[in-house]
Amino acid sequence: MKILHLMTNNSFCVCPLASGSKGNSLFVSCNNTSILIDAGLSGIEIERRLNTINIDPESLSAIIITHEHSDHIKGAGILSRRFHIPVYITQKTWQACSNLGKIENLCFFECGTPFEMDQILVSPFSISHDAEDPVGLTLEYKNHKLGIATDLGIVTNLVKEYLKNSNILYLESNHDPEMLINGSYPWHLKQRIKGRTGHLSNMDAGTLVSELKTDHLEHVILAHLSEENNCPEKAVLEVSKSLNASNIELHVAGPDQPGTVIKL
Repeated sequence: MKILHLMTNNSFCVCPLASGSKGNSLFVSCNNTSILIDAGLSGIEIERRLNTINIDPESLSAIIITHEHSDHIKGAGILSRRFHIPVYITQKTWQACSNLGKIENLCFFECGTPFEMDQILVSPFSISHDAEDPVGLTLEYKNHKLGIATDLGIVTNLVKEYLKNSNILYLESNHDPEMLINGSYPWHLKQRIKGRTGHLSNMDAGTLVSELKTDHLEHVILAHLSEENNCPEKAVLEVSKSLNASNIELHVAGPDQPGTVIKL
């Protein structure tokens, strides 16, 4: 296995490779298991970003797809074929994908039905977004838990139930409402973003963090920030209000380079 310098035995590592409308991909690893959550950049660019954090793409155990939008699947097909990586996806999402190409090792899962991937327990759950069968995820190894919820218009009780007691939260903080309303997007797109199947605002993200904040929570990664309708400073300022000067570390996942490597 060709993972270089990043992991030690029993460590649980998380690193955003890209986040935003240009492409999304999150790297997660534990011992001999390494996973990409989405692959929304070109295959070459994902390889390049993996290499910057000293990860050989050949070491990837799986790619998990959360939904069919191009900023989440663009490089999944080519990576799967080039490195013989299994792709995990729901049946409805697979049927909605038109540009993944042939996948030799296709693994279907269903929302509400956990499955094991080597040492990691993956629990997919339904979220509210304008895709065919969008999912959020939790990944658990021993006493470590990562909660993932991006691309969701509203926070349901189901979302909160799955994400509770996470050590790391990877959450959407898409837009500042004032920037969105006063920005250049056409009205129908503004309505979509604000709607129940659109994207969470900074305030929404802060409210969710305040409800999920426990002694277990160590890191919050803000994801899927709009480049036109948000900025990292506004997102951090708003979500920080919910942390109340706690010891929880707040990070921002950006579009142009890998983020901080977080180890538990």
